[in-house]
Amino acid sequence: MTGTPRSLDQDTFNRLRRLYIIALGAIAISLIASQILIRKYLNDQENDSRLVNVAGRQRMLSQKLNKEVLLLSHSQSPKTSHVLTDSIQSTLNRWENAHQLLQLGDEAQDFIVDNSREITQMFEQINPDFGEVVAATKNFLFLKSDNVEDSTAIAEQLRIIETNANSFLIKMDEIVNQYDHEAKDKVSNLQRVELLITLFTLLVLVSEFLIIFWPSAKAMKASIQELLAAEKKAIQMAKNADILSQSKEKSVRELQALSKAMDQILLFARITPEGYITHIGERFSRLYKAQKFNINAKISDLLSPLENEQLTIDRIIAENKKAGWEGELKTTSQTGEDIWLDVSMIPFNSAEDKSELILICLDITKRKEFMHQVELLTKESFEEKMHQQKVISRQIIENQENEQNRIAKDIHDGIGQMLTGLKYLLESVDSSDPEKAEVKIIKLKELTSNIIKGVRTATFNLTPPELKDYGIVPALTELTQELSKLTGKNIVLFNKSEFSQRLDSLVEINLYRITQEAINNAIKYADSSHIIVTVSHSQNILSIIVDDNGKGFDQSKLKSKPDEEGGMGLTFMKERVKYINGRLFINSSPNEGTKVTLNVPLV
Repeated sequence: MTGTPRSLDQDTFNRLRRLYIIALGAIAISLIASQILIRKYLNDQENDSRLVNVAGRQRMLSQKLNKEVLLLSHSQSPKTSHVLTDSIQSTLNRWENAHQLLQLGDEAQDFIVDNSREITQMFEQINPDFGEVVAATKNFLFLKSDNVEDSTAIAEQLRIIETNANSFLIKMDEIVNQYDHEAKDKVSNLQRVELLITLFTLLVLVSEFLIIFWPSAKAMKASIQELLAAEKKAIQMAKNADILSQSKEKSVRELQALSKAMDQILLFARITPEGYITHIGERFSRLYKAQKFNINAKISDLLSPLENEQLTIDRIIAENKKAGWEGELKTTSQTGEDIWLDVSMIPFNSAEDKSELILICLDITKRKEFMHQVELLTKESFEEKMHQQKVISRQIIENQENEQNRIAKDIHDGIGQMLTGLKYLLESVDSSDPEKAEVKIIKLKELTSNIIKGVRTATFNLTPPELKDYGIVPALTELTQELSKLTGKNIVLFNKSEFSQRLDSLVEINLYRITQEAINNAIKYADSSHIIVTVSHSQNILSIIVDDNGKGFDQSKLKSKPDEEGGMGLTFMKERVKYINGRLFINSSPNEGTKVTLNVPLV
């Protein structure tokens, strides 16, 4: 797969991405609004509680002041009178401060007062009573302190205090009740706003499920179907490899036939249909060291002193004297040396109208030995390549199967279950119960975040849309950022020469996969904490370098070919580099990190 699956075209993907961003923005706005409202409500509640507390204390102080004045008026002991006088003065000061605090506030104490019009009017009504009590109390203390025995004046001040204190207490109760009433109104308003935000969030979540997650699930299903098709294609490629092997064997046989056609005139003889020699060429006789021989001798006696070989030669002549014969024949010289002949036996009629057989032979002893060695080497090389090809094909199929299983497991065990939970949780939200609805909304938000993370994890290894839309550098930037988030390692990309050129799609996907494999190797095997991907280019060459600070390895122990135990990652990288006419360099030493350099031509 070299791009976005066909079932999810680019326009649809962009539309879903925009909707996804809008939905996330709406959820974020609702979260921020909820937090602002709750924070303001908590601040107001805290301030209101302090106001109610001070107002209640103001009632208590008025009563305490009235009681202490009465006690002082009846006190006969100087010591007790002195103590009561100090207590009245302290109570009066606290009462005055609290009264001023309720109306004006105090920035030094972070005590903010924003009284409503009703409460302000109540304070305007209560202030005369408050002033009368304060003035009468001060006059009373003055009369008591100077020991003026004016019982009439003292009684008058006591009457003023009692009358206005009772009136102050009644009006103060009304102010406290008004504070409590306004606080409840604030709570009711907050509940209405919170209900509206809850309904808005539910609407966004339902829309996101119907517009984003459900189409994404369909697209993922289509991707899995394409992976299955790719698996079938890989199996067909393995079968094609067997066909290629058969074609190679056929080519070898054709080469042998061509060699026979070139050398068939090297050895020549004429024999009767019964196998007796009528003529033999000089090269033939020299090869078998038979300068002197009986003209009526059998060709089988000349070609081999061994009885079994002679019988084989006689049988071939007897069976093919009319139709002719071609084939390889093993013979033995008089000195015991093996001689291989490529024989063409052709029937013909001589000038005397006698039937004869012409033997045109080629000494293929050395070639036979060479071909035997070549066949051994070719068989060994072919078997080795076939083994490598099977290992690579098997690994490709296994990787595809593992990827399919991973996506299916992520969908079934993660996303599918979370979507089911999201459905049931949405159905269980009761808007008539704001408190329970708020708790469930929080759970819905957490579940939505987990679903989003699951979708990103399940689709991470698929080809990124940035590669098709914007090219290799944006795709590698997205790759390094995502891997850095997923692994916790410091993975950065540095576009040294500001490369932005678009390449052939096959070149770009292979560059992406090679770089991805190099980064994954650094993460899994190098035990590194920092990975730097550097992109640079000249007029003719693009270079991508993956450098890590990991533990490195001994290059002399690097596997040169894949097997069942591993080595597939490097093999895939080399195969991909070869496919795009590039070059791959790996430099590493133990405890000194690893540097992978990839160079590809730009022209």
